[in-house]
Amino acid sequence: MARFLAVLFGAACSLAFFEAEGQEVPIPGDRLVREYLREETRKISESFLAGIDTPADWERAREKLRLEYLEMLGLWPLPERTPLKAEVTGILERESFRVEKLHFQSRPGLYVTANLYLPLRVEGKLPAVLYLCGHSGRGRDGNKAAFQHHGIWFATHGYACLILDTLQLGEVAGIHHGTYRYNRWWWQARGYTPAGVECWNAIRALDYLESRPEVDPRRIAATGISGGGAAPFWVTAADPRVQVAVPVSGMGDLETYVTDSVIDGHCDCMMLVNTYRWEWTAIAALAAPRPLLFANSDQDSIFPMSGNRRITERLERLYRLLGRPEAFQTVVVPGGHDDKLSLRLPAYRWINRWLRGETREVTEPEMPAIDGSELRVFPDTLPPDALNDRIDETFVPLAQVELPRGPSEYSPWRERLLDRLRALSLGPPEREILVPSFRPPSFPDAGKTIWLLVPGLGDTETDWANDYTRDSKRVLFRPRGVGEGAWTVRPPHYVERSMALLGRTADSGRARDVALAAARTRDLSQGKNPIGVIGRYQAGVIAAYAALLEPAIEKVVVVDPPRSHREGPYFLNVLRICDIADALGMLAPRPLSLAGAEEEMQKRVEAIYAAAGARERLEVKP
Repeated sequence: MARFLAVLFGAACSLAFFEAEGQEVPIPGDRLVREYLREETRKISESFLAGIDTPADWERAREKLRLEYLEMLGLWPLPERTPLKAEVTGILERESFRVEKLHFQSRPGLYVTANLYLPLRVEGKLPAVLYLCGHSGRGRDGNKAAFQHHGIWFATHGYACLILDTLQLGEVAGIHHGTYRYNRWWWQARGYTPAGVECWNAIRALDYLESRPEVDPRRIAATGISGGGAAPFWVTAADPRVQVAVPVSGMGDLETYVTDSVIDGHCDCMMLVNTYRWEWTAIAALAAPRPLLFANSDQDSIFPMSGNRRITERLERLYRLLGRPEAFQTVVVPGGHDDKLSLRLPAYRWINRWLRGETREVTEPEMPAIDGSELRVFPDTLPPDALNDRIDETFVPLAQVELPRGPSEYSPWRERLLDRLRALSLGPPEREILVPSFRPPSFPDAGKTIWLLVPGLGDTETDWANDYTRDSKRVLFRPRGVGEGAWTVRPPHYVERSMALLGRTADSGRARDVALAAARTRDLSQGKNPIGVIGRYQAGVIAAYAALLEPAIEKVVVVDPPRSHREGPYFLNVLRICDIADALGMLAPRPLSLAGAEEEMQKRVEAIYAAAGARERLEVKP
């Protein structure tokens, strides 16, 4: 019995994220999943840069890490660098600087609006700063209007400074809050994150800066605060053209986000799809050994000092290992989460030091602010071909799976897909079933099937399964988050979003639970009873994936499955690999009963079973 218990209730676990005034009282499943997430976070955190003990180790590992990183942003293979179609729509001139209002397309239809601040008189090639905005809510003026003082300072001190609007809250607005607010869980299945868009926009902004005759492409820095403090990490890790980085109040570590629940204060643009289960500091590590100033405020509630100290210690260790301890420094100033002078001045000094070799103190003279409407790139109408508000539909390509043409092609086809699903979608194996209890069944006569009936969220009816399980033993198995193990589900979806930060989803965990329960039932029956799984709607597909993971499952019944993983169940990156019909076909040659599937799905599963030489093992019902 003990083998079936996940003893994860942990009286010491913190439940502060449920205890704010007016929020619901924790239920048993909250404690269970909270302790599970804490333990998974601990495992990942302890693995930070494991095996990297010398500079040579880092050099060997860095390119592999960079490719993993790009893939987790939805940027590998890198998108085509299509023509930018850059256009300056207006110029403002002030006494000591000018502002060019411009836009470019980082890919066709994905508009990036920006302001380029330049000295009024340009002599020679200028060092450049890519300034990345946080969330400011300036409406049609875009985020860039709120951060103009940065551009003014750099332009009046001999720099070119390009300030980019973000996707959300920019002039041509898209969405950052897909899972946070709008239940777009298919983002997880698509492997999409708006952080990937922000990173790609910044990469193309570097392309634009390189095209400008005023800019020295060998001297480019990236900086910004808040969401714009995360973006310098994104682009610096992705693109070596960034020579100096000053991210301000833009990163916590996994312990901060998950264990301390700080993810609740962050939108999806702050998070990549953590397929490879990185400790978050590894993103910052990809900047090394380039100069990096890590800046924060000591009372910042969404980037608390506990995480700041851990990140600092890890990065100091890495920079010392690489022989460049002077290239990494931290700045911590009093106050909360805001763009304050005490944070700006160290950023100016750091960029001066590394791009111009200057170490003198700096000041920020007061300058008259420009009305935000004057900084608009599109003062009247927005471009009719803009895709910004639906770029999540196309930014990461969907898989185009060619079906096998016969038995000789089927096995390698299946193994290729299954290897990718294991690596990128279903998370690493687990040893415990994450449910409050699972009692092994009393075993029927040898040869009789034991069916694990897998209900979905809120699914209490079981009569629909009678026709499939007559004269067999039926065991109701509720995987994590279902039944007595259910956790609280409410925006901003702490559990579901935290799972993705740990390289899983709630649904991939459910598939792992079913697979483990089946394997242990088989072991306890000493192999005398065939094991089957049965479920309907999304739970039926979860049961099918459990069978792909566990050979002990000999029979599968799927009733009324959704048409696509876009509708669930949601596994990381799965739509980059295959869709539900392909996964059901991969069960061949095991017996599969498929009921209530749409015609297109039914035909595709039939074609795969036929290619496997197992068409007679597929039962299709209305």
